[in-house]
Amino acid sequence: MIVLTVEGMSCDHCKKAVANAVAGVDPKAEYSIDLESGRVEVSSELPAKSFADAIEEAGYDIAGTQAA
Repeated sequence: MIVLTVEGMSCDHCKKAVANAVAGVDPKAEYSIDLESGRVEVSSELPAKSFADAIEEAGYDIAGTQAA
């Protein structure tokens, strides 16, 4: 499990943009996005950096990354 802390998400549009970024890296990944905490959890074998880079390209800042 990859846990990313994303800054700048504040609405459903933001949530959808982050979801699209995650799906663009790994369409089979399972994920959850919590707007209130900015926490994005991704279950994938791909490296966390791949997801962090895609989310940043979508316009959001990554405040932290960890493997859980």
